[in-house]
Amino acid sequence: MLAQYCDSKDWICWREFAMTSKFRGKYLLINPLDITHLIFPASGNHYTWRKVNTTVNNIIVGKLWVDNHGEMTITNHKTGDICHLNFVAYSYFSRDIPRKVTGLVVSKDEKIKWVLNGTWDNKMEACKVVNTKQLISKNSKPLVETGTPKLIWKRRMQPPNSVHCLNEKHQSLILTFNDNFYRAKCEKMYNMTELAIQLNEPEENVAPTDSRLRPDQRLMEEGKWDDANIVKNKLEEKQRATRRKREEEAETRATEGQPYVPYEPVWFKKTVDPITGNPVHMFTEEYWACKARQDWSRCPNIFLDN
Repeated sequence: MLAQYCDSKDWICWREFAMTSKFRGKYLLINPLDITHLIFPASGNHYTWRKVNTTVNNIIVGKLWVDNHGEMTITNHKTGDICHLNFVAYSYFSRDIPRKVTGLVVSKDEKIKWVLNGTWDNKMEACKVVNTKQLISKNSKPLVETGTPKLIWKRRMQPPNSVHCLNEKHQSLILTFNDNFYRAKCEKMYNMTELAIQLNEPEENVAPTDSRLRPDQRLMEEGKWDDANIVKNKLEEKQRATRRKREEEAETRATEGQPYVPYEPVWFKKTVDPITGNPVHMFTEEYWACKARQDWSRCPNIFLDN
């Protein structure tokens, strides 16, 4: 399970991520169980949605590729508007374009306002509904007349001539994205944006538990793959040992008839989601105060001592 929180001057976003997975030999099916919240304080619009399923294909043999598929409902809790999206699953026999997404935006009074169409990896367009005609049969979907399509989202690729300089302090590589490099290597960089590529760069004055300080990750960023694997195994063994110790403490307390206080997250507190009514871990806002004071006394030692 993962709890996430991020904000800016214009928006606040948080979610609690959990999932189930099924391995079917040739592919891995991932079913997310999370709900994402997004609030725009200036307008008061509060959106929630669940992620669709993801299938990772060619697990054993062949080139790995992913497909996102399923139904997604985005709800605006201020206005009551709902967006229904359908991520069309890949089919060898289908004539649809790959990674197709279709959708409708429906108002609180159940009137279709927008028709959406596109793909989840390239672009989405929206057409405003200018007229709706209900067919004679009550079970039939209404016919809608739409206006000119408007581009509402377009994938922004890494700029061909941009320069990405990784932190020299950690002896990382400096990569120049010229046109030839861009065409040849963009796919190997997972088509990440410049921001996404820089997310693992070290930052000063962060908590000692910050994932950017994870030693195996730093070694991997420096291209020291063998050392990274060795440290990764040591970290995972430390995690297993910590979990076993907590389980033993809980068992001992139960045997002695004493209450056991389970581990609690440092920066999140378990509460009830006011929208869904489900249990959720909410950000306490205490991290920023501790960062300002550089007081990390509450942080556990989750990495290696050396």
